[in-house]
Amino acid sequence: MTKGIQTDCIDPVPMVDSFGRPVSSLRLSVTQRCDLACEHCHHEGQTHAVDEMTPLEIERLMNVASSLGVGKVKITGGEPLMRDDIVDIIARISPLVKEVSLTTNGSDLDIRSAELRSAGLARVNVSLHTLDANRYHRLCGVDQSARVLKGITAAVKAGLNPVKVNMVVFKGENDGEIRDMIDFCSSAGAALQLIEYETDRESSNGGSFAKRFYSLAETEKMLASQSVQVTVNELHRRKRYKIPVKDGFVSVEVVRPMHNTEFCSHCTRLRMSSDGLLKPCLLDQSGHVDVLAPLRNGASDHELRELFLEAVQNRKPYWS
Repeated sequence: MTKGIQTDCIDPVPMVDSFGRPVSSLRLSVTQRCDLACEHCHHEGQTHAVDEMTPLEIERLMNVASSLGVGKVKITGGEPLMRDDIVDIIARISPLVKEVSLTTNGSDLDIRSAELRSAGLARVNVSLHTLDANRYHRLCGVDQSARVLKGITAAVKAGLNPVKVNMVVFKGENDGEIRDMIDFCSSAGAALQLIEYETDRESSNGGSFAKRFYSLAETEKMLASQSVQVTVNELHRRKRYKIPVKDGFVSVEVVRPMHNTEFCSHCTRLRMSSDGLLKPCLLDQSGHVDVLAPLRNGASDHELRELFLEAVQNRKPYWS
């Protein structure tokens, strides 16, 4: 693969939205295909799409994003490792930005971690909501937990660090496994990211969501009381707790997006769907800007930059 696209700005200034929030990262969905069937999946806020951007189209758009100050790209799906050309995609993006990371269900990490690292992938987030095989099957539609555990081990060995384990916590389902997951991440050499189940404003006051929502407020108090150090992730002002364990320490980060003004007021992220829509927010279905159709119709880099700037100006805090 020959890289003919390079950024035309060494230290670009980040885009800033009308609320004064800089945009320095992009969450890039490369497919809606997945080998799991998780009921809680938000599909990156994307409706079903058949069309997928090619590696060259992704490279062109990421070059434009980089020239506007985007320094970090998180590759998502669907399940991004279902794309046969994912290594090519990463190899094309990695020279354009400071960091490329990836979120995956981990089912193919055991056989692909080394080549992903060689292509320029810096780190990985692995979705693992339970260590119990039967519960995994209930939450995800099939049981691939054994493969995921092997994948986490392979990712750590390949140097995709920090390997973050993403655990969405559900009331009455896996909320009793938090301590077990902390111990697992410690033994695996991974970090833990505890995530509150999220929905949109219209669904947040009742129904099936209320039955499954588990507040991490008390968990965070517990972590704060045990922590020897607290740091803050600049994205969403999320706190990381350094928790002592038997053989050292483990990092536990807590993601609590709903009704959290800190979360939205410190969001530095723009999103792009697998069919080339710029999305200002996961939950807000307004303000989308199509960049793929203009690109395929011959748009210049200047015209594509203007579309990125339009999408950024469409951003507004969802939870306030």
